[in-house]
Amino acid sequence: MWSVVSTGEVPAGERFDWYSDIVSREVMPAALSSDRPAEFQGEAAVMDLGDIRASRFSLSPLRSRRTAAMIRRGDPEQYQLALLRKGATSLSQHRNECTIGAGDLMLWDTSRPSDNQMPAAGGQVRATILLLPRTIMPLRTQRLDQVLARRIPGDRGMAAILAAFMTSLEDHGAECTPGELRQLGAVAVDLATACLAQQLDAEDRLPAEVRTQALLQRIHAFIEHNLSDPELNPSAVAAHHNISVRTLHQLFHGREETVHARIRRRRLEQCRADLAHPGLRARRVSAIAARWGFSGPVHFSRSFREAYGISPTEFRALSVNDSCAERSA
Repeated sequence: MWSVVSTGEVPAGERFDWYSDIVSREVMPAALSSDRPAEFQGEAAVMDLGDIRASRFSLSPLRSRRTAAMIRRGDPEQYQLALLRKGATSLSQHRNECTIGAGDLMLWDTSRPSDNQMPAAGGQVRATILLLPRTIMPLRTQRLDQVLARRIPGDRGMAAILAAFMTSLEDHGAECTPGELRQLGAVAVDLATACLAQQLDAEDRLPAEVRTQALLQRIHAFIEHNLSDPELNPSAVAAHHNISVRTLHQLFHGREETVHARIRRRRLEQCRADLAHPGLRARRVSAIAARWGFSGPVHFSRSFREAYGISPTEFRALSVNDSCAERSA
């Protein structure tokens, strides 16, 4: 569950000072400044993920500085890894500088002085951030210093997997149980570590479990993006990731489902969603099955009935009736 604070209920003339005070007291001491404090709007939220936390914020452009004196006053001793969802921002830290835009990531260390500026021309800024205790990261401090205040493009490699994860976490984290959030926290640490290690070209020095979890996340993302391909199967998944089919099956051994079962389940879930979608009622059941990679209507109908206890046609009819009943209620 997200814990949210917002300037929405604060008088306009007091919003910037109120927000600055909240940041310094509840997050860490920082000097915030704005070219247009009277127009400032801001919202911030945090969610516990076991050993780590995630935060999100949306705010008007400002400047945030942390000096050595402020660090001595208060330091959460974290690495903070941000995915910028909207706007632009520039960061200076540890003799490094970068400017990032929507879709990029960047890392900073709360234990080092920093200067973060959001240009007014960039408009409203929105970001999702992983708050990672320094002690939880398996990479050495000296190595991580190299990626502080460096732009990490979020459209390729492990960074793209991490960006997709952080986006889903913000969008759907509130729907998860505390136990599920703890599991997501462990995944977040593994993905963040793998992403930063890739930037450092240090993947081989990661613990084996971290490498395994990162590979599994890449495999899951590949499956999601290729469900519509009828040729998607364990052999295709293994070939894309340069591993043997045997190694692929070993990765999934002891987990909730095999790779074949995951492909089948996700295809069926997508078909089920389409069959219940009011805007797709004119589309034939066979077309929906083909859209999500099923080889033929007979195989699809049999698989659907095995999973849900009724045929696709029966499920669609029930969905239509439920929708009509809701509208008439």
